[in-house]
Amino acid sequence: MANTTTPNNNSDVIVIGGGLVGSAVAYGLARQGAQVTLLDEGDQAFRASRGNFGLVWVQGKGYGMTPYARWTRSSAALWPQLAQALLDDTDIDVRLEQPGGFCFTFSDEEQEERRKRMQAIQDELAGDYPFEMLDRQEVIARVPALGPAVTGASYTPMDGHTNPLKLLRALHEANFKRRVHYVSGQPVKSVVAQPRAGGCLFTVEGRWQAPRMVLAAGLGNRGLAERLGLHAPVVPNRGQVLIGERTARFLDYPTLNVRQTDEGTIQLGDSMEEVGFDDNVTTGVLANIAQRGVRTFPVLAGLRLVRAWSALRVMSPDGFPIYDESTRHPGAFVTTCHSGVTLAAAHAFRVAPWVGGAPRPEEIGVFQGDRFLNPNYRPSHAH
Repeated sequence: MANTTTPNNNSDVIVIGGGLVGSAVAYGLARQGAQVTLLDEGDQAFRASRGNFGLVWVQGKGYGMTPYARWTRSSAALWPQLAQALLDDTDIDVRLEQPGGFCFTFSDEEQEERRKRMQAIQDELAGDYPFEMLDRQEVIARVPALGPAVTGASYTPMDGHTNPLKLLRALHEANFKRRVHYVSGQPVKSVVAQPRAGGCLFTVEGRWQAPRMVLAAGLGNRGLAERLGLHAPVVPNRGQVLIGERTARFLDYPTLNVRQTDEGTIQLGDSMEEVGFDDNVTTGVLANIAQRGVRTFPVLAGLRLVRAWSALRVMSPDGFPIYDESTRHPGAFVTTCHSGVTLAAAHAFRVAPWVGGAPRPEEIGVFQGDRFLNPNYRPSHAH
């Protein structure tokens, strides 16, 4: 039967995807006064936004890709503004803390390799990338609970963490307060672009129309992008996480593999596994995560584990984001990344204005999807 529903064309922008990326872009657009429709697939989606580590993480990112280092750094710097805006709009404290973060090493060789990586990024950014390499005694002075296997660490003052579930809730609540039309339980398979003077009119599922559209559907972006002359060859990458019971505070900093949440629970992770769309947990990987955690912090050995989960990251072939506007159908944008927490502030305050008509942020010009169509493109993989 033909769909005879009259399209709703009251929106300025349709955002497809209600996770952290889509919700942050929608929030930024709504703050500018745009009328936004946000289409969310719902709980049948893979939901990376509910299965991540909650880090606002900068150090080590952008090795071999300087614009990504700048982009990540700029988002971390904007994060206090995002946290305050969400608190003002919703009274929800997303528990942002940015005391700096540690990446621990377990040998002199690891320490030297880490130093080279951090120094290379700092050199590329002309010094605007503060870090310290600390020996064992210097690390223990700041993190006394460390185990004897830890030989040192890198530290940067740029890193932090937040509560990702409170963040997602705050973004949804803020969008509601700013009159974003939120539609849950709406998977998107059909997107039609109709050329018109000055751009296109986009119709989604025969029901919603707008002159601008943002694909922020995570792993669903791959198929949708092809319909609009965009290229987003994203694939799943599984990460597994363990949660330990609440315990007395012993860790005041986020670290790359262990953090203590604002509620006192312990979070351990994370793996990087290429297993397709399998989002099950596996005993072997969880055992390795637990062993690494105890090796770093022996105090964890006596704690009970209360749950485990896995989630599928949205990974491009080089690990870096994809930000693009279709040349075939102007007004259609794709936004995809595997760092939805870290980059949430950039999505709200820098990508959203671009979607709304402002110039594209300088750092993201290299992240167009057609870079993967160039046979000479050989980037370093994101970390």
